[in-house]
Amino acid sequence: MALSRKKKIIIGVSALVLLSLIVIISVIATRRDEPEVTTVKVDVRPELKSTVTASGEVRPVRYIKLTSEVPGRILEIYVNPGDQVNKGQALVRVDPTQLQSSQEAQWAATQASLNDVANARNAVTSAQQGLAVTEASIASARQQVIAQQTAVDRAMVDLNAAPRELKRTTELIEKGVASRFDYDAAHDRYEQTKIALETAKSNLESQKLAVKEAQERANQQRVAIKEAQTSIKSSEMRASQQQAFLRGQSSQREKATQYSPLNGVVADIPTRVGEFAVSQLSSTPLMTIADMSTINVEVNVDETEIASVDVGQEAKVKVDALGEKEIKAVVTQKNPLAIAKSDTQGGLSNRVNVQEAKEFKVTLELRDLTDDVRAKLRPGMSATATVTTKTKNNVIAVPLQAIVEKAAPTPTPGATIASSGPTPVGEKAKEQKGVYLLDKDNKVKFVEVTTGITGESDIEITSGLSSGVEVITGPSRVLKTLKAGDKVKKQSKAAGANANAGQ
Repeated sequence: MALSRKKKIIIGVSALVLLSLIVIISVIATRRDEPEVTTVKVDVRPELKSTVTASGEVRPVRYIKLTSEVPGRILEIYVNPGDQVNKGQALVRVDPTQLQSSQEAQWAATQASLNDVANARNAVTSAQQGLAVTEASIASARQQVIAQQTAVDRAMVDLNAAPRELKRTTELIEKGVASRFDYDAAHDRYEQTKIALETAKSNLESQKLAVKEAQERANQQRVAIKEAQTSIKSSEMRASQQQAFLRGQSSQREKATQYSPLNGVVADIPTRVGEFAVSQLSSTPLMTIADMSTINVEVNVDETEIASVDVGQEAKVKVDALGEKEIKAVVTQKNPLAIAKSDTQGGLSNRVNVQEAKEFKVTLELRDLTDDVRAKLRPGMSATATVTTKTKNNVIAVPLQAIVEKAAPTPTPGATIASSGPTPVGEKAKEQKGVYLLDKDNKVKFVEVTTGITGESDIEITSGLSSGVEVITGPSRVLKTLKAGDKVKKQSKAAGANANAGQ
């Protein structure tokens, strides 16, 4: 039977009232439910460490990228990636045929230059010998000049005496003492002395001319010696140049085989046997050798944390390839130049970028490595470093999630310190940092605290708390809504877990 309209209205109103009652009862029941919180008992921690964590990669203390120093086809590669190599060990050999031909041609040119030097030296020796002979002839000619000068002097004496004798003989003839024969003899001697003087003068001039000619020959030979000596220097310079070229060619030929410049491990071999290696402007990369005697880890530390990182601080390093194994390390270098996270080249930029976060490169040296671990480490492996920036002993600390920050009440004029009023217009509300305590009646109390260093999961409390009290640690959604005096349900949580985490 169909329901009347009146009955339908009554049924609808009744359902609506019943639904409203259910909603009201649910709300009242919900309001009466006390939120459940977790707590931890505050105690004195024997040690709390402040740390900075950063990611990076394994780097050798140094590595060398070998490139081809000579052109040629690669004939042999003696090692494989990952092999340990010693300094001086042969690594790669390039075809030396062309280099050998160049060396032999240069050797021939060098020998020709050395022969030129020898010939120039022989010419100097010959010219010096000729000069010695000429100087000896000059000395002999000068002796002859002296002898001829003596003959001239003697002839002049004879010439001076002959007229006097002829005059005396003439006077004697006039007196009838001497004969005509005596006069003729004296006259002949006078004529002979004149001829002898002329002959001696002629011989003297001839000897002087011979000396002059010998001196000219000596001067010419001295010039020849100087020219020959200059030729020697030129030949020696050419020979030195050719010898330098020869050494260069020999060095190039020796570089056909590349040797390891250090003790290390072969990190990469990008070339293959049969490829043609080029040199000069775009040399062919042959392989990378890494010195793993000292192994570093380079990490990028965020600019907000770099101030707390210093050289000498200890750290723990985890390499992804080694799982959870921790390796001791020490900070050895902190780069003072910041780089943007998107910057792959580093260095200062002409454009100031304040939008992008910056990082600093920090180098850590791995310490106390066992042979097994050292053998497993390879350049480029991903690693995470946890640097201990500060350590404190016997401190009061609470879990990080227990710290609550909220706006502090601002006192109004004429009111007591305990009272508070609205924040004046234009003033920013002061942040208040503290924790919620739980009393014996499970009621909440807010206490302002002063914090110190921050560990991995705990933070130091320098004032405002004492050991033995219970601090509410969560959940965070409940902490955000708690007010002083609220009543909550406590769910016990062991403090030991947080204590261990903070260390």
